[in-house]
Amino acid sequence: MWTADEIALLCYEHYGIRLPKKGKPEPNHEWTLLAAVVKIQSPADQDCDTPDKPAQVTKEVVSMGTGTKCIGQSKMRKSGDILNDSHAEVIARRSFQRYLLHQLQLAATLKEDSIFVPGTQKGLWKLRRDLIFVFFSSHTPCGDASIIPMLEFEDQPCCPVIRDWASSSSVEASSNLEAPGNERKCEDLDSPVTKKMRLEPVTAAREVTNGAAHHQSFGKQESGPISPGINSCNLTVEGLAAVTRIAPGSAKVIDVYRTGAKCVPGEAGDSGKPGAAFHQVGLLRVKPGRGDRTRSMSCSDKMARWNVLGCQGALLMHFLEEPIYLSAVVIGKCPYSQEAMQRALTGRCQNVSALPKGFGVQELKILQSDLLFEQSRCAVQAKRADSPGRLVPCGAAISWSAVPEQPLDVTANGFPQGTTKKTIGSLQARSQISKVELFRSFQKLLSRIARDKWPDSLRVQKLDTYQDYKEAASSYQEAWSTLRKQAFGSWIRNPPDYHQFK
Repeated sequence: MWTADEIALLCYEHYGIRLPKKGKPEPNHEWTLLAAVVKIQSPADQDCDTPDKPAQVTKEVVSMGTGTKCIGQSKMRKSGDILNDSHAEVIARRSFQRYLLHQLQLAATLKEDSIFVPGTQKGLWKLRRDLIFVFFSSHTPCGDASIIPMLEFEDQPCCPVIRDWASSSSVEASSNLEAPGNERKCEDLDSPVTKKMRLEPVTAAREVTNGAAHHQSFGKQESGPISPGINSCNLTVEGLAAVTRIAPGSAKVIDVYRTGAKCVPGEAGDSGKPGAAFHQVGLLRVKPGRGDRTRSMSCSDKMARWNVLGCQGALLMHFLEEPIYLSAVVIGKCPYSQEAMQRALTGRCQNVSALPKGFGVQELKILQSDLLFEQSRCAVQAKRADSPGRLVPCGAAISWSAVPEQPLDVTANGFPQGTTKKTIGSLQARSQISKVELFRSFQKLLSRIARDKWPDSLRVQKLDTYQDYKEAASSYQEAWSTLRKQAFGSWIRNPPDYHQFK
């Protein structure tokens, strides 16, 4: 059994203890985002898990990422040696792939215990049954999950309003959007709009037992689906304290938190109207760039894709009998909507069908913690009071993987921090989680396995480039093709010549 707060605290402690100062925000001047993958191991004897004495699980951070930046499409490279997307969620997932490669190497060489056991088919492996993975993010993913309603409130504290606002592209709006007073406030990470938000705090103790999420309110047991709610730090200089609850029946949606992610070409665009109708929900979006547009899909879109195709990617699927799925997503304290999260991560793909064996749309558990990341924009804004200078996002990204060799990787602008124009293109100017380096690790794994023990997908044809190996993962490619046809038809894909490196 574990709780959302336990996952958040474990990640925050790991960030503070295991990650060095290099790559972290400058105090009182910069902020960053944090994401991680946590491995949870259930006890061997599941019978000991009873209501009176819940089973204790083992929790371990196996990958972590920080970052807020993307490169524009003009800076992309065909050599695979630059990180196009350095948002924390993407860094954490690529770091997780590094961890999975190492664990496959342990399994294949039989040197140490691994998270994998032999599958039923030659050369394939599967995840041990006592393990699950939970994804943590200190913030809601950019894109669709960040389009969160802002409500107007009654003076007296009441219960939360429950609205099916998120399923509709047009919601009730008001032009009275200005926040009273002169207090310093914190907005959503993507939003250009700064509003004073007094929202209901998360008062539920969330526990997960044997992979199932339960919401337990103080003083009252709740069952059934989680009631949609919105939560935010009320970020004034005086602290993260005063909150006002939403009045049922009289509160209405007056605006939405804005996401900077732009609709992809081919999708119906945002209306841009004032108030709550500004965005259209449920659309594919690309991360914004400063003048130079990016080709990086929003984190909401990428996480929705992982929930169907797995987190392992195409290369690792050669060695796996089943995709590696996340069992739950935990979000730290920040502006949040349960409805928006469920819509963005699972709802858009819920009708996808006819996927290859082993693939499927997962019933992802989505929870929020009460714990605020100390180097988030919200926390830093509240602490810095009247410090001079602007508060800016940290330009560096940190990758950490639970691997024995070079677990830490700090980058800026897609290259290892400190890279100069002269060194670009050299081995030392490659991030450990760049495409070309992950491909090199994959080839190293292949070299350590006797050819007669390779899976069939790698022996039926001669493979040379990164693109060749990706395309040869036939079940993964079939699943991806099905997902695009049925849900994500406008997904932006990089041209094949960006994947021709060896």
